[in-house]
Amino acid sequence: MEVALKLVDAHCHFDFPRFEGRRVSELEAASQAGVVGLVIPGVRRPDWERVCNTALAYSGLFYCLGIHPWFVAEHSTEDLDALEQLLSRQPDCCIAVGECGLDRLHGELTAQRPWFEAQIELASKLDYPLVIHSVRAHDEVHATLRRRNWSGKALLHGFSGSYQQATKLIDQGCFIGVGGVITHPRARKTRETVARLPLESLVLETDAPDMAPLGVAAGDNSPVYLRQILECLAEIRGEQPEYLASALFSNTEALYGAALWQ
Repeated sequence: MEVALKLVDAHCHFDFPRFEGRRVSELEAASQAGVVGLVIPGVRRPDWERVCNTALAYSGLFYCLGIHPWFVAEHSTEDLDALEQLLSRQPDCCIAVGECGLDRLHGELTAQRPWFEAQIELASKLDYPLVIHSVRAHDEVHATLRRRNWSGKALLHGFSGSYQQATKLIDQGCFIGVGGVITHPRARKTRETVARLPLESLVLETDAPDMAPLGVAAGDNSPVYLRQILECLAEIRGEQPEYLASALFSNTEALYGAALWQ
């Protein structure tokens, strides 16, 4: 008898227009693959309402609000004030601050860092976990968290990097987001890293519609493929998918909060 899996997509841009008109069918298909929930990150103030409304419209969906490093130039300190006001109300289904962070390939770290630091401070003040975007900036993200005395929990989403970088981030309170990159054989370093990391530090994500797994066209990623990522992780680690799924579900609850998904 096949064991029913419970999977949560810890980082999925389900509010994006790519899913317009097909959210119900996507969720139904994902449910058939064992997906019981999604977490939708907010990346810029004009999208926050759409993020919130998408999450509230379907069972098992939760969301985060933040300012992504790609979009810092579009924002002002007024937007940070608005973010604090929104989060201070503890809105229904809002469970983290983010997506925020640093991206060496898109803009200047010196311009992004104050926004990242401000959102770290906000998450600390309001006792929310963080959702972090880090591209070629893992050491800088770690240093910033440490400098700001971060003591909460965080998701380092879409991790691609070395074992040494990952362990430093884990020691700073981060869970490592495992996504479609591990399905690509060329991603040898990341595959080797997730094979070695402690299971209690990992969570599953798709980053849909981006970060497509092997065999899926760029921009066509979906929560449906979370099961494929799980099975690839099981193969890499030499562990049973059912065992992994149970542990990863518990990790996601430890990150975002217990009893969010039944």
